[in-house]
Amino acid sequence: MDTFVIVLGAFAAFLAFQSIKIVPQQSAWVVERLGKYYATLEPGLNIVIPFIDRVAYRHRLTEFPIDIAPQVCITRDNTQVQVDGVLYYQVTDAARASYGTSNYLAAISMLAQTSLRSECGKRDLDKLLEDRDAINRAVVFALDEAGLNWGVKVLRYEIKDITPPQQVLAAMQKQITAEREKRALIAQSEGKRQEEINLADGARQAAIAESEGAKQAAINNAQGEAEALLLVANATAASIKVVADAIQSEGGLTAINLKVAEKYVDAFGNIAKQGNTMLLPGNAADIGSMVATAMQIIKKN
Repeated sequence: MDTFVIVLGAFAAFLAFQSIKIVPQQSAWVVERLGKYYATLEPGLNIVIPFIDRVAYRHRLTEFPIDIAPQVCITRDNTQVQVDGVLYYQVTDAARASYGTSNYLAAISMLAQTSLRSECGKRDLDKLLEDRDAINRAVVFALDEAGLNWGVKVLRYEIKDITPPQQVLAAMQKQITAEREKRALIAQSEGKRQEEINLADGARQAAIAESEGAKQAAINNAQGEAEALLLVANATAASIKVVADAIQSEGGLTAINLKVAEKYVDAFGNIAKQGNTMLLPGNAADIGSMVATAMQIIKKN
């Protein structure tokens, strides 16, 4: 009797243990009753019927990353490139994830590869290297549509590497080198052009400054000559006025007669020194008459 009680107690404890299911946080368990889907257990304490209900699937509801294996894609310009990426997904419906597909991980991986090949085929190689974000969004959009039936939400897809063939890489490197050399030549020519512009501008400024200096020098010279002429004229006028005043004074005419006679004699002396032939007026020997004629002119003035 005691043994039966012990066995019965142990069996009751076993049934209680089998009836209580504690689901961890961020998890969902799928329960089948007699082989048919019955319920999805939420995190916490849950009660099931032993031997009738069983936990068929356990799913984690957190975000998971999976690597998408590298694959060869052909671009629109018939270039083969190797592309690999990483996919982030999350189970949103445990029942569909259990019964919607036999293996949702394989399903989303293969669909991601198919969508990626399709998107690569729509672009040339240069555009493919530029449009990573657009390709990522296109792959996520395609997976989201299919993921509804699989109880899976694709959060994002990221291309890790795009590797063209070695020949294409070499050609791209040559193109980059040529482009850099082109930019260097353009920069050098722009510098030379700016240098020539600066030199020409400097020469123009120097010529302007030189012409301004020459102009100012000419003005100064003209002003100096004008002032010199004015001074000479003033001095001449003053000397003439002194002579005139001297003539009007007592004995002035006699002094003038003597001066004119001296000049007359000096002039004939110079003529005799400069040549052998002389043309003289008829009364050249009459010095007195010549002096008298000059004095008549002075008196009239």
